[in-house]
Amino acid sequence: MKGKVCVFGSFNLDIVAGMARFPQPGESLIARNSMMGAGGKGANQATAALRAGARVHYIGKVGRDDFGSFARRHLAGAGFDAVTLFSTGECPTGNALIYVAGEDAENMIAVDPGANLTFSDEEVRQCRPAIAAADILLTQLENNLSAIEQVVAIAREANTFVILNPAPFQPVPDSLLAQVDLLTPNATECTLLTGVQVRDLASARRAAQVLHAKGIRLLIVTLGTQGALFSDGERSEPIPAFPAQPKDTTGAGDAFNGALAAQLANNVPLSDAARFAAAYAAVCVERAGAAASMPSYEEARERQRAPVS
Repeated sequence: MKGKVCVFGSFNLDIVAGMARFPQPGESLIARNSMMGAGGKGANQATAALRAGARVHYIGKVGRDDFGSFARRHLAGAGFDAVTLFSTGECPTGNALIYVAGEDAENMIAVDPGANLTFSDEEVRQCRPAIAAADILLTQLENNLSAIEQVVAIAREANTFVILNPAPFQPVPDSLLAQVDLLTPNATECTLLTGVQVRDLASARRAAQVLHAKGIRLLIVTLGTQGALFSDGERSEPIPAFPAQPKDTTGAGDAFNGALAAQLANNVPLSDAARFAAAYAAVCVERAGAAASMPSYEEARERQRAPVS
């Protein structure tokens, strides 16, 4: 039986424009191409976890609008083990406007969270059985903080392992961080959480000590082309990056987190799980789109056999 991952997180409709470069303020540029598709960190990470080999229960919330209808159709056909999708008529479905530009395929994103920020206490309580039944709870910061705190508390009570990807960054209390089993910030988020400017492995190690002092037990800081750093408070270990020819880096962090959760749900040791997740993310960035770009388990394994940087 495959391990079970419960992903509590956002759904956004992504509108992506490929650009030669980012526009300057007040400037209009002709896009090279454009596309529309499913996104949101929650839905992206759920898709990655599924394709990386886990059984997935996705929990999200959308508006009662055309984007919400799109979300329902997409999620119904995604192949998840189960979907719990709440809705509201008071806010639109979350959506994101994304620029992808340059040879490195860097991205610039503006998000309207919409319905993602409207989870009620009662809706979260209805999620208790799904969270308790999972091996891993994976969540992010694209929903209202009160709901995130509740789902983490439910997972702790049920002895479900909690991964928090603190993205997009918003201030979080140390009391929440202390309830998390594994925190997975990127360099920018780690900087904002600690006040330590994170640029490389050495600065990530310094920031890691600040986070461990806040109660974080396990930490993986992702550093883009520099790989990642794993730290448990007593030792740290670099996780190498895998070769890639980037086309769109929008879903890289979501690919890493979803694949990591899938591996941990299937009882893979954390160090090995992080290496698989790095390979999985390397394949992801070579494709356009976020959820649509998530590779298969076999494709990530093949990338793992390639020489690392």
